[in-house]
Amino acid sequence: MKNKIIAVFAVLVCVAYGGAYAFGIDLGAVVAPHVAGLSALAAFSLVGEVKSVDDVAKLLEKIGDQVKEQGEKALAEAKKSGDMNTETKAKVDELLVKQGELQAQLLEVQQKQARRGGGEDAGGTKSAGQQLIESESLKERLADGWSKSSKVSIGMKAITSQVGSAGQGVVPDRAAGVQMLPQRRMTVRDLLSPGNTSSNLYQYLQETGFTNAAATTGEGIRKPQSDIAFELKNANVVKIPHYIKASTEILSDFPALQSIVDEKLNYGLMLAEEAQLLKGSGVGNNLKGVYTQASDYAAPLVIANATRIDVLRLALLQAELAEYPSTGIVLHPADWTAIELLKDDNGAYIFANPQSLAQPGLWGRPVVTTQAMTFDQFLVGAFRLGAQVFDRQQATITIATENEDDFLTNLVTILAEERLALAVYRPEAFVKGDMTPA
Repeated sequence: MKNKIIAVFAVLVCVAYGGAYAFGIDLGAVVAPHVAGLSALAAFSLVGEVKSVDDVAKLLEKIGDQVKEQGEKALAEAKKSGDMNTETKAKVDELLVKQGELQAQLLEVQQKQARRGGGEDAGGTKSAGQQLIESESLKERLADGWSKSSKVSIGMKAITSQVGSAGQGVVPDRAAGVQMLPQRRMTVRDLLSPGNTSSNLYQYLQETGFTNAAATTGEGIRKPQSDIAFELKNANVVKIPHYIKASTEILSDFPALQSIVDEKLNYGLMLAEEAQLLKGSGVGNNLKGVYTQASDYAAPLVIANATRIDVLRLALLQAELAEYPSTGIVLHPADWTAIELLKDDNGAYIFANPQSLAQPGLWGRPVVTTQAMTFDQFLVGAFRLGAQVFDRQQATITIATENEDDFLTNLVTILAEERLALAVYRPEAFVKGDMTPA
């Protein structure tokens, strides 16, 4: 019988604890010392009175009264015997003190519950105490005198699965840093000869024609005259800028953002630069790109049933006949992939080895792939000898707070810009055309 009494009182403590759980109050530590002082009939009668979380207050008040009654009874018995030892007196005093602590804990629970506006959250989720009170399992155990089972189990699904039921209790596990978007590998600038200029215009003389009249001559005969023609070419220095706005607060609160912005701004310049170096139109404030100035493909030889690979080899020959042997081939990645996947009649790869780590190459020249090149087009040429890029101002980052109304709106303007020029000395050194044979 004693075990049943303790089990029932544990249920009462669980009910009270369920109401206080959300507020972080440990009622179990306060109520535990009073278990031995309750009678079985009182415990069973009190359970029947619990209908809601609000009834917990009344229940705890009755528990407190019983605790006090037990203390007064012990004190009376001690007085009758005429001898109450120190240990008994200390236990009684402790019992009475704990009763006061229980009342204080109850008051704190009531105050916090009042601030929250009831025992349920905004989404209607019931607390553990409410679910236990309304549990059919608990009602059945009480009805049969607690004879079938010594415990009552309730599901906690409403607390653990509903959105927001745990409030801010679950902290997200966030990866460090920022996951950046992929960045294209730049290749065109690496093909060209580098240079620098200190002016806004780079000029150079381009040989446009050479008449070679060298020949053997007899004595007293006038010597032959050869002619060389030059043309003055201008390579304008152009500016490639762009900027981004950012708040001063976010830059202060997230210092790493500054370097991320700088990196992305520089990357944006490189994207625009690669497109200009390769296919700049030369109109207005645009570079005149290498592909724009390259010679059109005209097959030096007629090959029956020419393939895409044949077209590239004939283009290399065309540049070589112009006295500028090509040093590289520029293709779109999809075009190079189509070449790599070519197979013979037996299904074996012709140019590629899936297990090889060799760099892309064709006809002894490196193949450079870039998305700046249009699909189904190619460019071959003597890049180092035929063209040169000149830096007037390398990519720089400037931060200002005086732009527009930045000062008043707590914004900063982060600007990235560069200045450069491109000189194509001999257009005949480059050959462009379509990959698909005519």
